[in-house]
Amino acid sequence: MRMTFRIWADLMTSNYDSYALLKEDDPETECVEWFWASLNEDDVYDKEFIEYLLQMVEDIELGKVETYSMDEVMDRVRDSLETGTEDDDTSD
Repeated sequence: MRMTFRIWADLMTSNYDSYALLKEDDPETECVEWFWASLNEDDVYDKEFIEYLLQMVEDIELGKVETYSMDEVMDRVRDSLETGTEDDDTSD
């Protein structure tokens, strides 16, 4: 998004000389094209993905899924690295 604002500012101030890569390129046209292309770079998530994330948050808050603190995860990683084995607590 920052790049889009910078390109927009370049357009508004006629500061588009650096946008022409070839001698025959029109700097203003190149700047306009870069601006429109940069608008497509924003992350836009579809409704289903947002609903999935909201459901995941609700499941975590209600305790439906088991969560681990970062300290627990890092301790487990360190133990695995030190012993060279992985503990699999899911094989109960």
